[in-house]
Amino acid sequence: MESSSSGSPEAAAAPGAQARPAVEYVGFWKRLVAALIDLMILLVIVVPLEWLIYGGDYFQLLLEGRTLTVDLVIQLVILVAVILFWRYTKATPGLLAISARIVDAKTLAPVGSGRLIVRAVVLAVMLALFVPLGVGLLWIGIDRRKQGFHDKLAKTVVVYDDD
Repeated sequence: MESSSSGSPEAAAAPGAQARPAVEYVGFWKRLVAALIDLMILLVIVVPLEWLIYGGDYFQLLLEGRTLTVDLVIQLVILVAVILFWRYTKATPGLLAISARIVDAKTLAPVGSGRLIVRAVVLAVMLALFVPLGVGLLWIGIDRRKQGFHDKLAKTVVVYDDD
């Protein structure tokens, strides 16, 4: 599942065109590690914040539906932060830790804000509906360019950083 494809169309050039360097896509397991790093960072931020707001009663209040507004605001802030990370560093902290970045699937150039928003919204929906749409994330493991459904819809790929 983890092997990355280097013999991609990106590696070949049209006759007379300048050859583009080979690209190494980041596979499922490495992306899972990056996601776990991001999750740990979020837990270090969100858990104390929720504790400050609700104290030890958070889980009881959650079950009663009394945390929804604050939880949605926190999730929206996280979504915006992720998009800003993608936009300005081309990665989340987890992807940076494994020397990876998000780029345009066709040109390997940085991705515009609009497509990053699409990527984030699709990913958020897939995570919220993990059971039926988990295949969209697992697809990374079998796709030749290691794209999940959120990558395909936003026309992005995750590649190892060559810097």
